Amino acid sequence: MATSAATVLADGVEVRISSPDRVIYEATALTGEVTKLMVAEYFAAVGDGLMRALRHRPTALERWTNGVRPGMRLATGPFDRDADAFYQKRVPKGAPDYVETATITFPSGRTADEIVPTVLATPVWAAQMGTLTFHPWPVRRADVDRPDELRIDLDPQPGTSFADAVRVAGVARELLADLEMVGYCKTSGNRGVHIFVRIEPRWEFLEVRHAAIAFGRELEKRDTGVTTAWWKEERGSRIFVDFNQNCRDRTIASAYSLRPIPGAPVSTPLSWEELAETTDPASLNLFTVPELLADRGDAWAGIDESAYSLERLLGLWHEHPVELNFPPDHPKMPGEPPRVQPSKKVAAHWDADGNRIE
Repeated sequence: MATSAATVLADGVEVRISSPDRVIYEATALTGEVTKLMVAEYFAAVGDGLMRALRHRPTALERWTNGVRPGMRLATGPFDRDADAFYQKRVPKGAPDYVETATITFPSGRTADEIVPTVLATPVWAAQMGTLTFHPWPVRRADVDRPDELRIDLDPQPGTSFADAVRVAGVARELLADLEMVGYCKTSGNRGVHIFVRIEPRWEFLEVRHAAIAFGRELEKRDTGVTTAWWKEERGSRIFVDFNQNCRDRTIASAYSLRPIPGAPVSTPLSWEELAETTDPASLNLFTVPELLADRGDAWAGIDESAYSLERLLGLWHEHPVELNFPPDHPKMPGEPPRVQPSKKVAAHWDADGNRIE
């Protein structure tokens, strides 16, 4: 008989989980099935590292209320009503008293009260809501307009692999050292690698994005298998440095988030040595990561000990201040290239500032 409800203890708070036996991930050749209760228990088990990634950050929830199955897809926007999963960017009605919020501003100028985890019970409660992946902003609630993280997203393109992303991550680590900065790496939970650098919260989103572009351009000089080309048709078989992940309201799966992929893989913080030795990121999953964390602690335990300046990267930006494309949901920005695929661009239809000539 199915159990109607269960509770998970999260730092002394009992969180009720309804339909605890609901299967969220089906069994694979390497992993057993994962129930809703197991997801909640997983978040509690990795609570120290998870809260280090989420605490005091406005956080969107990626909710897969019916679990993960082949063919299911995530909504591409608020009007995509046929999707199986969606982003929750506003605090839902009926949230418990311990769920705190902050007001954030979207690129459109609209605002929203978004969840800000301050206690472990919040992400465990989010599991009750069908959340698998947390998407924290790179800001703290004390100042939601000045990021305290530079996020380097190494995204493998067709023809490249996780091994290529690991190689490029090693080059990125060397570049950071030359810039007198320290980065912390994690798997994306799929084929990519993420590197986070704590920065002084002195710069606005646009400046942090420019720093990310400058970093990507320097990385291109050091490794021919790297690109900052925004348009997929120009990237080739290279690792794309997704600089736009540093834009307002663009987020990356948090450390210790589950990903909606068979086998319940985890976006897992690793030491640089561990990353270099990892060949199969799928081996880091809901079943194995709590054991890893219990064995050696959180690989990102020291991430908040130092915050770095962006002045050197912004100096590199100003040496070559050529703007790149913004995400399509952002307003057109000064100096931005035309928002049209290069293969479809007709030069006579655009002025020098990238504005359409009718």
